[in-house]
Amino acid sequence: MSQTVAFTEKKYVPTLIFVTSLFMLWGIAITMGDVLNRHFQNVLHVSKAESGLVQFSIFGAYAVMGIPAGLFMKRYGYKNGVLLGLILYAIGAFLFVPAANSESFLGFRAALFILACGLATLEAVAHPFIGALGNQSSSDQRINFGQAFNGLGAVIGPLIGGYFILRASSEAPNDLSSVKTLYFCIGTVIASIALAFSFVKVPALSDAHAAHANAANGAAGAQVQDKPLIKQRHFVWAVIAQFFNVCAQGGTWAFFINYGHEKMGFADEVASYYFSLSMVAMMVGRFIGTFLMRYIAPNKLLATYAVANIIMCLLVTQNLGWVSFVALIMLNFFFSIMFPTIFSLGLKNLGKNTQQGSSIIVMGVVGGAIFPPLMGLLANEDVAKAYYLPIICYFVIFLFGAKFSKVQE
Repeated sequence: MSQTVAFTEKKYVPTLIFVTSLFMLWGIAITMGDVLNRHFQNVLHVSKAESGLVQFSIFGAYAVMGIPAGLFMKRYGYKNGVLLGLILYAIGAFLFVPAANSESFLGFRAALFILACGLATLEAVAHPFIGALGNQSSSDQRINFGQAFNGLGAVIGPLIGGYFILRASSEAPNDLSSVKTLYFCIGTVIASIALAFSFVKVPALSDAHAAHANAANGAAGAQVQDKPLIKQRHFVWAVIAQFFNVCAQGGTWAFFINYGHEKMGFADEVASYYFSLSMVAMMVGRFIGTFLMRYIAPNKLLATYAVANIIMCLLVTQNLGWVSFVALIMLNFFFSIMFPTIFSLGLKNLGKNTQQGSSIIVMGVVGGAIFPPLMGLLANEDVAKAYYLPIICYFVIFLFGAKFSKVQE
């Protein structure tokens, strides 16, 4: 990657700031789901496998909303796509109030599904949106930069959940009032942000992911690719890799607090704070990854991190006390660049198909709906052994980074 290419342009800075904040907002929501996973085990008395349906509701929404979000964005633009995502986010949060009043696990899952439809819309929009705020050659850096703030949101989520939900439940068992109050506040904040963004003026954007005949950027003679998405190998493998990436991510996060409680003897609230610490590791990893990509090809860094996480998983499964627990925390450090880098590599040179491609890659996030219940079945017996399953995922990611991410002319 040429180091002379600007990160962005001055005219895009205000929009870049707002779009970056979107990454943080859905980071908070996703990791709050993992706190709810443990809370529902305690309060609604569901098993680990059943509580994994929390992630099924969240990530299943991505499969349902991915393509509609892409079509909406293509017709009505990035700004209206953001507004749709924020409105669905807020509605889902407000629906926690009747779900808590009825003490219904199904009601909570329905609210989470609608909220996650908003998250899926924001993800489908935000990745090509931030990629369009400058030159294609620096799009990997911008997307990883945005995802670094997603990491910040992922740090904040467990802290909020640990303090306002798990701490409250330890003082008042079987009480869902803290969940109701917290999500009502979240809905109010998100609705206010949607109102504020409706007044933001977005400058005209060009497609940053189209191929350009630009010798200075190492793309001499390249043309915008009009081939169907299914015939573009790098894109197809990106969808596959993203599916397995979120499989691993969803399962790892869903049972982190269980691991801390059962293997390390922590109280649930304390385990949630360690979960937040692991998100700090992810956030730091994204900033470091953004820097390293100025010198190391993104696909090579991705493959290296995949191998590192295979090693971390093997350590976690051996139940070696603090060694295994630190490895569990470090999984998130090496997670750091995976989602944004797979996303960016998959969007390369899609030209007019970029928005459609983005929505399909977002649908790959449905992997997070599948793995937590599967890992939950193993976790019911031994939560440490459940971490053998993500090794399959990291092997697929390694193959994508090492071999199948290159755009074929």
